[in-house]
Amino acid sequence: MLDSPLGLHPKVALRPEPFGALAYHYDTRRLVFLKHPDVVRVVEALDAHDSLADTLVACGIDRSRWPSFDRAITSLYESEMLHDR
Repeated sequence: MLDSPLGLHPKVALRPEPFGALAYHYDTRRLVFLKHPDVVRVVEALDAHDSLADTLVACGIDRSRWPSFDRAITSLYESEMLHDR
């Protein structure tokens, strides 16, 4: 996913929470917890960058954390919270 141009699905809304955010998909009615503010920051910034890797760099995410972000973003993509741009 690191090279993929991704974005928040247009039918998904993020609601800020103390732990991160809730993501709700209006079509599938699926609710997903984003359990860290850094994940929320990356998800919100995806549309502004050419790839997940570019987004991680722009958000200042340490390279040692990239594998966990790749897994989290892949999970969000597979649950249709994110889509290809």
